[in-house]
Amino acid sequence: MTHRGSRVLHVGALARVEGEGALRLRISDGTVTQAQLSIYEPPRFFEAFLRGRRHTEPPDITSRVCGICPVAYQTSACHAIEDVCGITVDGQLAALRRLLYCGEWIESHTLHIYLLHAPDFLGCDNAIELSRTHRADVERGLRLKQAGNSIMEFLGGRSIHPINVRVGGFHRTPTRTEFRPLAERLRQARDDALATVAWVAGFDFPEAECDADLLALTEPGTYAIETGTPTVLPHGDGHRTRTFPLADFTTRVVEEQVPHSTALQARLDGGRHLTGALARYAISGHRLPPTVREAARAAGLADPASGQVCRNPFRSVVVRAVEVLYAVEEALRLIDAYEPPPYPAVDVPPRAGTGHGATEAPRGTLYHRYTLDDEGLVTDACLIPPTSQNQGAIEEDLRRIVQDRLRQGEATDAELTRLCERAIRNHDPCISCSAHFLDLTVVRA
Repeated sequence: MTHRGSRVLHVGALARVEGEGALRLRISDGTVTQAQLSIYEPPRFFEAFLRGRRHTEPPDITSRVCGICPVAYQTSACHAIEDVCGITVDGQLAALRRLLYCGEWIESHTLHIYLLHAPDFLGCDNAIELSRTHRADVERGLRLKQAGNSIMEFLGGRSIHPINVRVGGFHRTPTRTEFRPLAERLRQARDDALATVAWVAGFDFPEAECDADLLALTEPGTYAIETGTPTVLPHGDGHRTRTFPLADFTTRVVEEQVPHSTALQARLDGGRHLTGALARYAISGHRLPPTVREAARAAGLADPASGQVCRNPFRSVVVRAVEVLYAVEEALRLIDAYEPPPYPAVDVPPRAGTGHGATEAPRGTLYHRYTLDDEGLVTDACLIPPTSQNQGAIEEDLRRIVQDRLRQGEATDAELTRLCERAIRNHDPCISCSAHFLDLTVVRA
């Protein structure tokens, strides 16, 4: 087939992503005129059925949004409710939250690296085929993922939809002695994490650049995970970042409906933006510990401390591996410094008002907003997940990458399909997380 005339590529179901989505690509006379990432999962109405719930319930309810990153939803919900009620959770309770979040980063990133993304770089159709040709690597990945699950089971009560998290802290906190087996497991996991960084550094990375603005949370003196201030690194503006108050999130990141998706798309100040591992590393990579920064440099990543920014989506797999290493190191640091708090949770009495919370889910900045009435019942809820924010940038990546491929010569539909699915997996989209509507209107005759 030549590039002359019209050509439509339709991928009905994307492989190796979390959730259900499709792709439609339109080419006219060799020019990519349309690239649409279609999310067709049914609306899940979490914002709607949170209304009328007690202020203590959102963490448990919203954790069901995603089985891969439930801690992100729980922690963002806790922050937002505590913000309404004027409560700050600090000290060892805040440290335990960060430790639990480290577990989620380890298990989620490792799942994506080894089972969803690595087959693209190693010429395999799926993880089963990869396990036949790279058995030792896949076994290392499974060990590393289990280390992350172990943190979630230990602190959260179980690895999927943890039950030990509550507004104000935890239902139960561990003793120092109880941490010993987990610490030993994480010391072993550190070797696997270092090996993972070295492994993915050897992949072949096509040249590409994302031209969207980058958005991530920042926290003074540390690499932001479970708290922070929204920070933007504009495209083409060197390394000059700007911040804005979390309370302004929904005026800066505005959601809109698009015809080809059941999920809302979000745009930053009217333009495309990208959140997630690439954004975090570009904005806060200089705050990583020296050992982790050295591993990143050895893996070929640009050094953010020198003002260099990695915008190649294909190299996001390396950044995720670096973040796994950091999460393991940070978990060990938190365990070593742990002292049991005097109580498992602080009291959070309800009060009327609106509160905001945000954390860095593995896929990017996750925002929650809740409004409570005088009785502490939720009257309004807003959840903005990372994938809905990234969808515009993903579609532009698809258009640009396919256009570059067509300039090189003929390409079959099968070749373009593989390229497009690979480009989508660069961003590790959690499609189920992004399937939300804010309002439902039913008109009956």
